[in-house]
Amino acid sequence: MISWIQRTFQHHFRIVFGVLLAVLIISFVVTIGAQSGAGAADRHIVARNFFGHNLGSPADYQRLISDARLSVELQLGYAGLDDDRLKDYALQRAAALHFADELRLPAATPTEMEGFIRNLRTFAGQDGQFDAARYSAFRENLKQASGITEEDVARVLADDIRMDRVTHLIDGPGYVLPGDVRDLFLHTETSWTVGVATVDYASFQPAIEPTEAQIAKYFSDNAFRYQIAPRVIASYIEFPLGAHLGEIKVTDAEVRAFYDANPSRFPSKEKAAATPDATFASVRPQVVAALAEERARRAAVKTASDFAFDLYQGKVAGGAPFEAFIASRNLEQKKLAPFSEDGGPAELGGSAEMGSAAFKLNADRYYSEAMPTPAGAAVLIWKDAQPARNPTLLEVRSKVLADYRENERRERFIALGRILKTQLQSRAKAGAAFDKAAASLASENSVAIATKVLPPFTLHSPPAGLDEAVSATLEHLEKGAVSDMVATADKGYLVYAIDRKEPDPKTSAPKLVEIRMQLAATSARSGSSAYLTEMVQNELKRTEAAAGATP
Repeated sequence: MISWIQRTFQHHFRIVFGVLLAVLIISFVVTIGAQSGAGAADRHIVARNFFGHNLGSPADYQRLISDARLSVELQLGYAGLDDDRLKDYALQRAAALHFADELRLPAATPTEMEGFIRNLRTFAGQDGQFDAARYSAFRENLKQASGITEEDVARVLADDIRMDRVTHLIDGPGYVLPGDVRDLFLHTETSWTVGVATVDYASFQPAIEPTEAQIAKYFSDNAFRYQIAPRVIASYIEFPLGAHLGEIKVTDAEVRAFYDANPSRFPSKEKAAATPDATFASVRPQVVAALAEERARRAAVKTASDFAFDLYQGKVAGGAPFEAFIASRNLEQKKLAPFSEDGGPAELGGSAEMGSAAFKLNADRYYSEAMPTPAGAAVLIWKDAQPARNPTLLEVRSKVLADYRENERRERFIALGRILKTQLQSRAKAGAAFDKAAASLASENSVAIATKVLPPFTLHSPPAGLDEAVSATLEHLEKGAVSDMVATADKGYLVYAIDRKEPDPKTSAPKLVEIRMQLAATSARSGSSAYLTEMVQNELKRTEAAAGATP
């Protein structure tokens, strides 16, 4: 199997692979505005050349993000970055590859390539080693039109090894203090036996009846929370997919190919022993309907796009000329309730993308591009804009009252946590069993508390499902003590240290060496991350200035 991927990647690319995803990504805000296109008064896209990528082009920018996402998933085995950090990583990745081009870094050898593939986390099993079954499943997913091709994988991994080589060249020295090594060793290798009391927030329902004065003060102190966001008043021209369904014709081969590419969308009631053909036959009507609807939706979007382009090409002005234009085409303009940028029009599915498009419109640029909707497609028509405003208490009293009660309830829950900690620790020291002490406190305070005792574990090898809120309390917890309550959205955790055993550093030399190497690598990598971040920031400033100077 490794030889297959070697041949595939070598066939498409001569520069191949290996990668070390930057652990330290120094965050910075990147804002790239979407361009309007045919629905705008100007149809050109302002170029923003960022290390060979046009950030002004939605297609170029999307490819940059898609490659970064695939890079992360291959290395971590899951989508490990949120959208903002993914943008940061994508831009740092582009900067590193540009630097690699300038340095003319050589291709990896086949041996290096094989080693890299074997070390990808996406192919790792439960023991952390290369798993041939996972690798085989990955290949099968590519064959079943997962949306990612072998060429995509080859290109991304080829770029990743070059980024890895760049970061190694500009990494710092990686200094580590002996005290840091010892602290991390004790943190990860100390053996814990703990009891966990989980307080159910939903069961905590104190009576909270504020006075009008308290409500008014809360509203005054938190007025910013109730500001009504700017809204757009708009209408839309609808292009339903139903108008195209009768035109759609699909062949048997197309239906089967569509099913094979999306089997999870069409679960079958057939028994597991049924053949693939029998399974397909049982869901064929649903597959035909789904494929026809998808093609009808594309047709609706095209019709809407043609309409918007005709408006642009004919330079149709708003108002009466526009009304005459749609009347000549037997189209109907439908009203929308005012909506915010984040919410989008509820009548069209509440899409934030549609809300963003509407907020780019104005009296001179009064129609949008074609926008997909649940029922097909639509073109938004701008009417007016409502600025942000501060409502009166009367307008939002019910929300203010609900917020006041929830805020007060949360504060009382935190206060209850302090009481529970003191009483639980006191009863534990007096010899009471952990579970019985927690049960009595639950009854006394009219709240549900669940308890469990975890067998001995270390943070290096924690038990499955250990909540981070629990592990976070162990940093400074001594044997026999109860932690402060850690409150999450729906729970509160109190941790009782039944036993705590520190390891002897003198008998763990190999482990200390491993930790020292890990800390040194992290320390060194901060240098390359900072360098790439500076490259990105400088290039963004340059492209912004260049875009602003474009006539």
